[in-house]
Amino acid sequence: MIRDKRRIDPETGEVRAQAEGSPAPEAPADGGAGKTGKADKAGSEEVSSLQTQLSERLADLQRLKAEYDNYRKRVERDRVAVREQALGQVLMELLPVLDDIGRARDHDELTGGFKSVAESLEAVTGKLGLVRYGEKGEPFDPNVHEALMHSLSPDVTETSVVDVLQPGYRIGERILRAARVAVADPDPDAEKPADGPGGPDGESGE
Repeated sequence: MIRDKRRIDPETGEVRAQAEGSPAPEAPADGGAGKTGKADKAGSEEVSSLQTQLSERLADLQRLKAEYDNYRKRVERDRVAVREQALGQVLMELLPVLDDIGRARDHDELTGGFKSVAESLEAVTGKLGLVRYGEKGEPFDPNVHEALMHSLSPDVTETSVVDVLQPGYRIGERILRAARVAVADPDPDAEKPADGPGGPDGESGE
């Protein structure tokens, strides 16, 4: 028996249904798993490459940000230093005037219009950060004091300021002028006070 295997009927021109028993198209032996596996591997490598590039770009951005932050801080420090230096130079020129005001106050000569002007000047310099320091009785500190006179005294237990010859001035931590002072050390030959009313042992001499 001869079978017409043509898919299109020559008489009707229609596509014939697949004859029974005709072999179906063969599927790939691995079901396409080979192509899928290669595609997955290629996609995984691409994702890994993109993650590596992203990590590198992120590290670059973090480094640039750190450099910018350091630059900004350095510029700010320099700006503050320049301001303090310029301000210090101006205030240094005013220190002799402030010294005259201080001496006039000590001699009760700070009166009238001179007093008003003097107080205004002191207020302005104070707002600019100028601080006067140096008091009798405070411990001597060679970092902020300049000792012009030295003596021994039984009234002190450590090297101390006993007189302020010229006050010191500073701006923040910067010393514009050290306080010029007279200092005294404890007198090693001074008599030590007795332990009690009757002498070292607290007994009366009788």
